Amino acid sequence: MVQTRYICNIRILIMVATKTATLNLRINPVLKEVVRETAMMEHRSLANMVEVMIRSYCENSGISIPDQQELLLHSNSDY
Repeated sequence: MVQTRYICNIRILIMVATKTATLNLRINPVLKEVVRETAMMEHRSLANMVEVMIRSYCENSGISIPDQQELLLHSNSDY
């Protein structure tokens, strides 16, 4: 029983580490073009560039972003 639970937790960790969420939003076309051009210059996808910008904003504003392992441990505290 403990062995099965351990394997289940590993499977959940792998799923959380690779799972992404979709974000649909409307943005000024000029801003979109600036982000697109910036992403191209940095050899990033548009989605990755937006993520980098969000992380940068949070870091500069003192907003902490928990990593996925912290979220997993918090959500599995019921076990």
